[in-house]
Amino acid sequence: MDAATARALAERVPEEVLTVGVFRGQPVAEVRALAEASGVRAVQLHGDEGRDHYDALRPGGWTLIRATSLEGGPAAGPAPRCGALGEDYLLLDAPAPGSGRPWDWSDEAFTPPAGRWILAGGLDPSNVRDAVRVTAPWGVDVSSGVEVRRGVKDPVAIGEFVAAARSAM
Repeated sequence: MDAATARALAERVPEEVLTVGVFRGQPVAEVRALAEASGVRAVQLHGDEGRDHYDALRPGGWTLIRATSLEGGPAAGPAPRCGALGEDYLLLDAPAPGSGRPWDWSDEAFTPPAGRWILAGGLDPSNVRDAVRVTAPWGVDVSSGVEVRRGVKDPVAIGEFVAAARSAM
């Protein structure tokens, strides 16, 4: 999606809803330019970006989200720490981001990150309630779990997802 289309969509979203631009491995100048042009309120970095990226983006006023995966599952070690690189939120994704496959939330080895963290990876209307009850995240993220086909969201599934997530609180 181009920045102008993203801006037109973001302008239709109520202020209390966080609009997020997702970036992976792009130079910080490109991320800044696209975030400004699109009018998003948050920047999510989903790659190997270091503290320098977060420090460079902080003056832009965006909410900063660091996305990382739980590679190897909970048994691989403690979850990353929220804020470690200067981010406002930590998004904890499945070991294979974008695959639609969740990790085992019930694994007793899982210790939730401290602070505001977002659960992602393989969530859909049928499993988000249990995922929230077990992991107690600050928020949840969904994409393919509410699609009728790649890139096309189902409004009914979105409503079901939101209702299920809220019912877990």
